[in-house]
Amino acid sequence: MPLENFGSILNFAEEVELQDLGFYKTVAENPACADHKQMFEAFATAINKNVKSVQRTRRENVTEMILEPIKDFIRAPFCEECEGAGSMSASEAVDAARRLEERAVRYYTEAAVKIKAQPEVARALKTVGKKHTAHLNKLKEM
Repeated sequence: MPLENFGSILNFAEEVELQDLGFYKTVAENPACADHKQMFEAFATAINKNVKSVQRTRRENVTEMILEPIKDFIRAPFCEECEGAGSMSASEAVDAARRLEERAVRYYTEAAVKIKAQPEVARALKTVGKKHTAHLNKLKEM
């Protein structure tokens, strides 16, 4: 499905964040991931803030919604499912978290470029992308 306007880009951003939030909450409660519980809970807290940021950006820039169409941007490359988070081993959970964070970084980087005609929105997307980059860097250190 194409992401062809401001609303669809921010709606999908919220979808991505909520999916990641569900994953982190589940793996934080997974006994096999007890060693990483604190990190996963911290990621979930940060993602909660990201959701609020995306929602605020959509609300505050709603008048810009129809001004700029987006071309050649689809959601398929950013669809990543993480089934069975509650039964993953710690290493599987960390690998899945890396994939989710890489996906988020790619999405926010590309979305910010696609929506550059709306600088405030592009800046907000880049900011959320930087937060995911920090998560990814932390995961890569493991």
